[in-house]
Amino acid sequence: MLAESEMKTTHPDADLKSRHVTPADGNVFADLGFSPKEAKALLKNADARIAKAQRLKEEAATAIAQWIQAKKLTQVAASEILDVSRPRVSDLVNLKLGRFSLDTLVAMLLRTGKNVDLVVR
Repeated sequence: MLAESEMKTTHPDADLKSRHVTPADGNVFADLGFSPKEAKALLKNADARIAKAQRLKEEAATAIAQWIQAKKLTQVAASEILDVSRPRVSDLVNLKLGRFSLDTLVAMLLRTGKNVDLVVR
């Protein structure tokens, strides 16, 4: 194993600036070289999948928020049951869903005693 002094580090004067940036056209698939027709179809499919995942996250978060309200729980009490911090509960009830994975929301739903069905096609 190398001693700390032997490890390579970036020299403070190293030139790390980008010399060329290729502007994107708004379709990553086109940027990757797919034909215009295929790039458009791939982007449409990707956007649909992202929208579906977002709807699932919204549905899960709303169900948890309604559970908190129905049980008349404080955010602190809910955080203890859901096994997350109080600020995470705040993010959840305020639908700041970019901070949650679908897996996390499913785990939280299960902690509320709700059943979650997962269908794979």
